[in-house]
Amino acid sequence: MAAKKGRNPFVWIIMILLFVGLLGFGTGGLGGNIRSLGTVGDKDVSIAAYQNGLNQQLRAFEAQTGQRVTFSEARQLGIDQAVLQQLIAERTLDHEVTELGISVGDERVREEVLRVPAFQDLSGNFDREGYRLTLERSGLTEADFEASIRDEVARTLLQGAVVGGVPAPDAYADTIINFMAETRDITYAPVTADMLTAPLPGPTDADLQSFYDANPDLFTAPESRDITYVWMTPEMIQDGITVDEEELRALYDTRLADFIRPERRLVERLVYVGETPAAEAIARIANGEADFDSLVAERGLSLSDVDMGDVAQDDLGAAGEAVFAAVPGDVVGPFNTSLGPALFRMNAVLAATEIPFEEAREDLNMELSAQRAIRQIDAASEGINDLIAGGATLEDLAAQTDLTLGTIAWTPETQDGIAAYDNFRAAAAAASEGGFPTLEGLADGGIFALRLDSVTPPAVRPFEDVRDAVTAAWSAQNTQDAVLVEAESLAAQVSPLTSFETLGLTPIEADTLTRTTFVEGTPEGFLTQIFEMEVSEVRVIDNEDGALIVRLDRTAAPDPENPQVAAQLEQAGAQGAQGIAQDIFDAFNAAVQTRTDVSINQAAVDAVNAQLQ
Repeated sequence: MAAKKGRNPFVWIIMILLFVGLLGFGTGGLGGNIRSLGTVGDKDVSIAAYQNGLNQQLRAFEAQTGQRVTFSEARQLGIDQAVLQQLIAERTLDHEVTELGISVGDERVREEVLRVPAFQDLSGNFDREGYRLTLERSGLTEADFEASIRDEVARTLLQGAVVGGVPAPDAYADTIINFMAETRDITYAPVTADMLTAPLPGPTDADLQSFYDANPDLFTAPESRDITYVWMTPEMIQDGITVDEEELRALYDTRLADFIRPERRLVERLVYVGETPAAEAIARIANGEADFDSLVAERGLSLSDVDMGDVAQDDLGAAGEAVFAAVPGDVVGPFNTSLGPALFRMNAVLAATEIPFEEAREDLNMELSAQRAIRQIDAASEGINDLIAGGATLEDLAAQTDLTLGTIAWTPETQDGIAAYDNFRAAAAAASEGGFPTLEGLADGGIFALRLDSVTPPAVRPFEDVRDAVTAAWSAQNTQDAVLVEAESLAAQVSPLTSFETLGLTPIEADTLTRTTFVEGTPEGFLTQIFEMEVSEVRVIDNEDGALIVRLDRTAAPDPENPQVAAQLEQAGAQGAQGIAQDIFDAFNAAVQTRTDVSINQAAVDAVNAQLQ
């Protein structure tokens, strides 16, 4: 809650009370005169606030996941309890506000009501009748709504008093920035298998058997699922679909711009803020003092920033004729554009293209027949679902419909046929033996249903079946071990003054590395090891298919005069202060709750939940 400091504290409660309640389950009561789930001190916990809070959390959860959430699912996730506990916490603060004698006047409440856009007419003035009707539709009275605003404002005043004046934790910020922004300069060199001077012996049968026994995970077959399935895709049936010639002609005509394209140019455009600098720029090019690339760089831009792609003459306005008359590499201008005077560089000529109907016909036919096949599959789905609901097996479906029957020994590595579809792989992984088949969709508009017949658990493959794989893995491991031994031998000869070249190594210097720098060709955890090293220390780092000899040459603390470091320091301080403020407020809130009587009518809560099912 402390995080609300510095924000408008009224927007959330207003939005919750006015709009969220309209989206979900409604705010109808339980009948009779029950309007409260209980009390916190002298404050009621209203049913309307509970319902609105549930709606808000459900809509937020759905927005994050992109999936509809039922109330039963929400209860399994504990959303209902989280909402109730939040309400209790808020009402605890409201009770404390009353105990402390903090109050908010009618004028402040009036100001907040007048600021709500939902209560304003088209001219932006407060609409008294709209105010009444909006609250009525939300199941609220004016008194209830204004009381909630009064509570929220007073609660915010209390929060501000508790967390106000929390100083920026300099030590915390310094520690964070020192960790994130300190740098290392290193010299490193790769050691690879081709640098080994002595040939490596081949494995004996005993070596292979020992390696096989020591590394069963490398030779374990994954779980295999024997699945029977039926499926139908647009590609399966579209060859049997006939498309009228007139339809193909009509589609060609509507897409004529795709098939007939005028001559075009690849163009870059550099815009200036006025005619004088643009004229000076083209003069510098004419005099040989600059070229287009250097002018782009002077403006702090890259070539991608000025690239217009391929354009037609009409796309260039006043510059069109000159650009189309230029030869590749020419710079013309300045010409006025909607962004200001600009120079244009023409880079290439794209000849006009025309694809006649006869050449496009096959592609158009494939497109239309695929669309028609998708519609045909969609129309057949209802009947197939009826057959499944009537107890039809997959074999029955294949016999009675256009679905094709198949079987597959599926593993997570299987990517062929129907297993190329994400939807099928997800369903195959989730299926259980004896499960009821359901018709599901495929990404290309197809459909499928499956049945899990049996599951073969993971098992180590017999040695003779994987002998070649064991030999390859042993050889790779033996080679890597030899590379690491060679790297250790070379590393022992490296000193702060040693030139890596004298050892036959190709050094790479990398300066000002931070913990988040990406260093190409290095293994995971490389930077972690670098930041553990002392200056002049030399270390060998395993690079999976080789090794790296690394020497730490220099360390440097963050420069507080660097604008980026200063900005990071300020941000870290603000985040630290916010975290401390939150902890202080949480401790205060917990202390208040321990001395406040809370009485929740569980029967009322259960009744509201039952109504929302």
